[in-house]
Amino acid sequence: MSDVPRILGVNRTQDASLCLMEGSRVVFAIQKERLTRQKHHWGKVDDFRKVYLPQLAGLDGAIDVLVECYSSDSEIDNLAAYEQELMESLRLSPGCRRARISHHLAHVYSVFHPSPFEDAAVMIIDGQGSPVSDLTEQWSGTAGVPGDWREVSSFYRADRQRVECVGKQLWDRNERRLVGLGMFYFLLTQAIFSGAGSEGKVMGLASYGNPDALGLPPLDVDGAQVTIPARWFEVLAERGRFRYADGQTADTARFADIANLAAAGQRAFEDAVLEVARWLHRQTGAENLCFAGGTGLNCATNDRLLRETPFRRVFIPPAPSDAGTSLGCAVYGLTELLGTRCDFRWESDFLGPQPRLDDIEAALRGADDLIVERIDDAGALCTRMVDLLCATKVVALYQGRSEFGPRALGHRSILGDPRHGYMRDWINSRVKEREWFRPLAPFVLLERAEEFFDIRRPSPFMQFAAPVRPQAAHIIPAVTHVDCTARLQTVGEGDDPLLRALLIEFNARTGVPVLLNTSFNRKEEPIVETPAEALESFRRTPMHALAMPPFLIRKRVEPDPVS
Repeated sequence: MSDVPRILGVNRTQDASLCLMEGSRVVFAIQKERLTRQKHHWGKVDDFRKVYLPQLAGLDGAIDVLVECYSSDSEIDNLAAYEQELMESLRLSPGCRRARISHHLAHVYSVFHPSPFEDAAVMIIDGQGSPVSDLTEQWSGTAGVPGDWREVSSFYRADRQRVECVGKQLWDRNERRLVGLGMFYFLLTQAIFSGAGSEGKVMGLASYGNPDALGLPPLDVDGAQVTIPARWFEVLAERGRFRYADGQTADTARFADIANLAAAGQRAFEDAVLEVARWLHRQTGAENLCFAGGTGLNCATNDRLLRETPFRRVFIPPAPSDAGTSLGCAVYGLTELLGTRCDFRWESDFLGPQPRLDDIEAALRGADDLIVERIDDAGALCTRMVDLLCATKVVALYQGRSEFGPRALGHRSILGDPRHGYMRDWINSRVKEREWFRPLAPFVLLERAEEFFDIRRPSPFMQFAAPVRPQAAHIIPAVTHVDCTARLQTVGEGDDPLLRALLIEFNARTGVPVLLNTSFNRKEEPIVETPAEALESFRRTPMHALAMPPFLIRKRVEPDPVS
């Protein structure tokens, strides 16, 4: 083993991902979908041979620690094939330390050790995790429980020396009696939208509905146990009634019905999460809460956790869903297998591989259909970008290492002027080609955030939906949702320097320290990862410019203006 151990964490399940660490330094953490261009791509045998090794530098070196996690899907049945692939593909150092850890435990190590806390309560809530037979943690509640029952939520007390499980909710695999908050929100989403990964759509749609209109009951909460009343199953089975179809507008009774279901489900979910969090506080007495699992992406709920529970501080990582478990596996290897304190803190989410200037130049070589300017001075590039934004142009931004989580935080982003409501509609319709009701997010200078939003803390990962102050809503309509909230990202002095410079310059010209931000991708595609993908997406959408430092790229035929 080298002086600085190389640790590999592998998530083999939904939203498959890989994390390589050298000691406490993250060399890279990336989702498989960014490499294959298939959203929510699951882990499969041959991922190393066909996906990871050909595209990720650094995997050819010796691996000193290897930690994997699976979930409740059938991939664990292919364990022998996975083992064979690892032996043939990776160079494991002599005495390489190895472990396979259960799903929720991987979530715990992804959120607590990289958090700013020395001790905390930890709440993990997702659809379903590992079977009881595969749990790699101690919890008395599994005594006498059949091994095929599955964890759906888990609760912990943690400090830098140990992680203690204080409770779980298990599911007996009775398909007629689904339980838990993750399953509930999954069922709600599937009743309204087809396909995977539409939970964010439900959250955005809920603001257009009346949560009382359908007369649906709250979820049943008893401590850590959440069950779904029969009335919910009856309503969610009415797929024809509540299925959203492209082109539906707020002017129809059908849309109102769908929005009312989303609103009722969102409220029931939020209220139940808060009840469970209060129970966890009573169990632990902790001042701090760490929250992960797929439900940690529900930013409306997260804001209420801060405002309406006894926890003084709440940390939610930028990758709380299954993708983040590969980082959790790596951290587990560092802390538990090597016995080393983890000094990595999730202070930014720019954990993807560093793109090379050579790759940017290669992608631009022969781009005769575009106007390519090289602007080596960062200040001059910033000024040119703000010129375009003030002229109501849409500017894509590709810079540095990509975001590991599902949200673009300024390295793979599409930017616009937030002062015009039609900017949101134009981007949703023309660039993203998605539902009209989807909100877009604001960047804001941290020191000016309280003037525009009811927030008194940094929010660097876009994890909280804060109220927009009434006097500010008409100033930034493109990033103010219909319920007068916004999923904001604050940019402080220690955050990304180009984002910071853009906001300062835009504020100097307009008096508004806010920019519109959405992820750099097209409909049903993952966020762009490489320079070539950024150029392709730019070409195939009516965006006006692409900043890919040190280059500014425009089209020879100017797209139609935003209106």
